[in-house]
Amino acid sequence: MAGDNYTRVTEFILAGLSDNPQLQASLFLLFLSFYVINLTGNLGMIILIRIDSRLHTPMCHLLLGLCFAAVVFGFFVAAECFLLASMAYDRYVAICNPLLYSVAMSQRLCIQLVVGPYVIGFMNTMTHTTNAFRLPFCGPNVINNFFCDMSPLLSLVCADTRLTKLVVFVVAGAVGVFSGLTILISYIYILVAIMKIHSVDGRRKAFSTCSSHLTAVSILYGTLFFIYVRPRASLSLDLNKVVSVFYTAVIPMLNPLIYSLRNKEVKDAIHRTAAKRKFCMA
Repeated sequence: MAGDNYTRVTEFILAGLSDNPQLQASLFLLFLSFYVINLTGNLGMIILIRIDSRLHTPMCHLLLGLCFAAVVFGFFVAAECFLLASMAYDRYVAICNPLLYSVAMSQRLCIQLVVGPYVIGFMNTMTHTTNAFRLPFCGPNVINNFFCDMSPLLSLVCADTRLTKLVVFVVAGAVGVFSGLTILISYIYILVAIMKIHSVDGRRKAFSTCSSHLTAVSILYGTLFFIYVRPRASLSLDLNKVVSVFYTAVIPMLNPLIYSLRNKEVKDAIHRTAAKRKFCMA
């Protein structure tokens, strides 16, 4: 827009999922339960890993980072994508090089695999935030979503947004491609290694070590793929914000359940902690 003869918008209103007062009350209770379970499950997993020395393993430290990302929503998605990629690499080392696992997954590398995703997530968030602050908004100021996502925000810009959309596409594409390729390549090697195992029981145990991770990957990437990769003709902000509920509220809530129910080490730690608590109360 040429010149400065327009009213600059500095405040925005989130439309939410519905403008029906009765439905809003139900949605409030539903989301409140999601976030309570999210905080309880992820904080509980963090505490469990910290207090149980048997869970001080590289995989559990990566899980610790994943649980922490789930309660810090600002850069959750990008950080989780790369944390899941780090977990895929951990599973690759554990299955393809089990005798060298403790050497390959050193404490230094483990820290890098946890901290790296947070750095990338922070840079991803700051890139989008910086671009958003540079854009002119002159009304309307209602964001058609329940959080400040880039797609509905860009629809309110009163200027050419092609460059900004290109930056968003490149950054989001880089996050998805690099993390996705790391997971894909890791599991190709894992699959090849498992196929070389002659024992059926050995194959089953190898697959079971990856089941919880594959479940988390499938849920997250399936949701992101549906939102960002489906044909342009089928794009709908109303549909997007409904699907966004999964990676903003449902997936963070499910992660501790997935890893606690499908991970023998975590289940054993829960039983040990519960037994100790019962003994102390007796």
